[in-house]
Amino acid sequence: MNGDTVQGNDKWLLEVKNLSKYYPLKGGFFDSVKGTVKAVDGISFQIAPGETVGLVGESGCGKTTTGRLIVKVLETTSGEIWYQDSEVGRLDIAQLTHKNMRLLRRKIQMIFQDPYASLDPRMTILQIVGEPLKSNNLASGNDYKDRVAQALQWVGMRPEYMSRYPHAFSGGQRQRIGIARALSIQPKLVIADEPVSALDVSIQAQILNLLQDLQANFNLTYLFIAHDLSVIRHICDRVIVMYVGKLVESAPKREIFDKPHHPYTEALLSAVPRPDPRRKSEPLLSPGEVADPSNPPSGCYFHPRCRFVKDICREKMPDLCESSPGHWSACHFASDLNLQGV
Repeated sequence: MNGDTVQGNDKWLLEVKNLSKYYPLKGGFFDSVKGTVKAVDGISFQIAPGETVGLVGESGCGKTTTGRLIVKVLETTSGEIWYQDSEVGRLDIAQLTHKNMRLLRRKIQMIFQDPYASLDPRMTILQIVGEPLKSNNLASGNDYKDRVAQALQWVGMRPEYMSRYPHAFSGGQRQRIGIARALSIQPKLVIADEPVSALDVSIQAQILNLLQDLQANFNLTYLFIAHDLSVIRHICDRVIVMYVGKLVESAPKREIFDKPHHPYTEALLSAVPRPDPRRKSEPLLSPGEVADPSNPPSGCYFHPRCRFVKDICREKMPDLCESSPGHWSACHFASDLNLQGV
């Protein structure tokens, strides 16, 4: 890992700088490159220790790709992903080899969206939850079983379940098993990729409360990827909004929900259900589809769907600028618009 350590800001556990992931579009007789899909396009953000940051946006905006780049399931096209703590120093994940990533695997774990597909049906719960312990040579013998039993107890599961297979459990129980697997090696950063979207609403609340309790008990840091803003409002401290591979807004949760600075964020908030049947709300998105990341429109990618569009929006891509203290927005008129929150 030598050569990747540099002096950085001690305030952040994770810093993402100008991160991009492009996929070539190939076709024709010679399978030549015809274009590029910009799944993630030059995004930057930070996460402080103990913080829960929500990453939101419509399907296809690049949320999951960002999470997988951070854990190095995918290789970056360009950019930097800096992780920092007192044990490993400061390391650029994007530049590490898979061999050198082994130490960081103990620091960063991922909770997956689908509790059915993410658990191998041929493995027992002991093998599933204990896999990170075994692959990182952290436990063996009786200690191995004891640590798996402890991880299951952390998530409200009985140790006697260790000999069973995933098919014997409900969706909510399977997600608890997935959380136990991620926490078995006691990481510092957890990437939670839509961890409750496949669950019933009543089970969602249980899992969200469990994640909050685990964060308090183990001083965890979360990057919480979701499309449901009600979930984000419940669990996150700060919110980052993505659209077609780019960041369009970033601010503390209360500011995002009370007074958004980007029309896309306002449109997302307008779709949040309100628990008042007497109050009518209309989604604020104009008709149209999400922009194609292989052929995005000129200027601001959101302008074909924006109700405030002007000529400059069609011609020039707005920079992500600080529109008020701690509140960043990529809109030419962020300081002028009076957008409604929830």
